[in-house]
Amino acid sequence: MTFNEGMQIDPDRVSWGGGGGPGRGGKIALGGGAGGLIILVLALLLGGDPGSLIGDLTGSQDSQVQPGPGRLPEHCTDGASANKYVDCRVALTIQSLDSVWSTELPKQTGQRYVEPKVRPFSGAVGTGCGNATSAVGPFYCPPDQTAYFDVSFFQELVDRFGASGGPLAQEYVVAHEIGHHIQNQLGDIGRAQRDPQGPNSAAVRTELQADCYAGLWAHFADKTPAPGSDQPFLKPLSDNDINDALSAAAAVGDDRIQRAAQGRVNPEKFTHGDSQERQKWFLTGYRTGQVKACDTYSATDLKNPPALR
Repeated sequence: MTFNEGMQIDPDRVSWGGGGGPGRGGKIALGGGAGGLIILVLALLLGGDPGSLIGDLTGSQDSQVQPGPGRLPEHCTDGASANKYVDCRVALTIQSLDSVWSTELPKQTGQRYVEPKVRPFSGAVGTGCGNATSAVGPFYCPPDQTAYFDVSFFQELVDRFGASGGPLAQEYVVAHEIGHHIQNQLGDIGRAQRDPQGPNSAAVRTELQADCYAGLWAHFADKTPAPGSDQPFLKPLSDNDINDALSAAAAVGDDRIQRAAQGRVNPEKFTHGDSQERQKWFLTGYRTGQVKACDTYSATDLKNPPALR
């Protein structure tokens, strides 16, 4: 997926570096990259509690947290730089997500879209969910309504888990975390903590719904005009673009990560859904463009979404 070169990156939309306030612990962050998921899988296999695990994933009170947010990197100016640099790509993907959700969320649900905060970071960051390290990967923190990204995760996804390195693979990850923000707005985000693991758990359904919302964004991303323009942020998607996103979705499936971590798969410890489910729910959002089609909580068979039957 390629951005239209003339699209301007808003220097104030994304806060670079730092965190969303002092760590307060006890609030589970949603998402988490492959590194964090491996830690999570291993802890669950050993009988760990997901609630207490967040402190281990996010680091101790002594973790060195970056200072407050800085300015947009100078090389990030427009769509051409977003096509070249991954940090610029994150910034412009956020603007595309804002454009799509500010239109579709009120149209489809009657709920006004409130822009999430976005904080790229490196190393460690303070959040409303506690102090986080890069090991967690991308995540969304409901208390401070902020999505956090260490862009080095995208290369880890390729090197360690065999995902495509294509742009839409990276944009899918960003869109998935903003999908958690949509869940927060619609009141669904808390379900994951009440039923945190298992193949049909609320945690899995929450993650698959965020995948579906990422697909919904992709459905509209090359159609919804950017503010003040008659052009969308993105050029039309190709089959290769969609395959890139599906590759990333499969790479972070619980089955793929469990097999890499300990050589076997235990569905009772699933927290995010298997590779096939993650791909199918992304496709559900992409093919339908409908929030109601992303109702994973009512689905009787997560491997067979109603919209794809």
